[in-house]
Amino acid sequence: MRMKGRLQAGLLFAAAVVFLLGIVVQPVLCAEKIKVAAVFETPIEEPWVNQIHVALVKAQKELGIEYTWSESVKSADFARVMREYAEKGYQLIMGDAFGAERIARRVARDYPKVAFVFGSGIGPAEPNFGVFDNWIHEPAYLSGMIAGKMTKSNIVGVVAAMPIPEVNRLSNAFCSGAKEVNKQVKCKFSFIGSFFDPPKAKEAALAQIEAGVDVIYAERFGVIEAAAEKGILAISNMSDQSALAPDTVITGPVWDMFPTVKYVVGLVRAGVFTAQDFGGFSYMSKGGSYLAPYHKWEQKLPADVKQMVEKRKKEILDGTFRVEIDESIPKSE
Repeated sequence: MRMKGRLQAGLLFAAAVVFLLGIVVQPVLCAEKIKVAAVFETPIEEPWVNQIHVALVKAQKELGIEYTWSESVKSADFARVMREYAEKGYQLIMGDAFGAERIARRVARDYPKVAFVFGSGIGPAEPNFGVFDNWIHEPAYLSGMIAGKMTKSNIVGVVAAMPIPEVNRLSNAFCSGAKEVNKQVKCKFSFIGSFFDPPKAKEAALAQIEAGVDVIYAERFGVIEAAAEKGILAISNMSDQSALAPDTVITGPVWDMFPTVKYVVGLVRAGVFTAQDFGGFSYMSKGGSYLAPYHKWEQKLPADVKQMVEKRKKEILDGTFRVEIDESIPKSE
């Protein structure tokens, strides 16, 4: 009888577990397939928007969202495209609004039940306009340390989009990292006035190389090509761009938007989305940015340089070293 009682108790316990698992698992299995759209001002190949796109494609596979996008959307068409997605029932609309801030915010106000999350240099707006940015100044600083050690001319360069806070903080962090490890370093800065103009970026890079730059931070596309042609070293930006010129690109800051996307999709799915600044998810400690692998430079980069970078990286992650956020317009030396 005692054995029978134990058996019955075991069966009751198992049944309870199955019942409870059904309660927990069922919502996950039946989770609503969130419809997500992205509106990009530049072509999808431009690294900044490409990192958002890559994260959303990953979310489509791993989070089960439905995803579509529009690229190269000019300011005159921005509102129309955003409204079309909102009218079609998309619950989350993402993208970059730096060139269409007022337009994007005005559209968002007309659709208070839709979550809007855009790259922006301004804060969020209630009730439904969230913002993010590429806070990748920490790996930019680490890249600068490498540049400061690898330069022979003691002149490092940065070719960037335009002198706006988001770009300035990366440029200044890179230069600060270089100067920390090499007091003789001088920094040169060039701005091409566009987020995507590879020929102009290449031209600016060539001019810097003529002026003595031998390690250059390719904040924009086009710079690595110039570096490879002239035989100098380059630091990539936003994505791992070693494949463009394996012997030229040492490493560079990588922006991973997936932590941001995952968090936002979770809020929308749970019905608790609010207007927030999601920029913090781009920090190294959140997994939103990191230094690209060295690839061919794994063997060529001096061991002491790699050790120096690893030590500083650990300090950043531990919170014992903080990279200064300097958004002032950098000046060439």
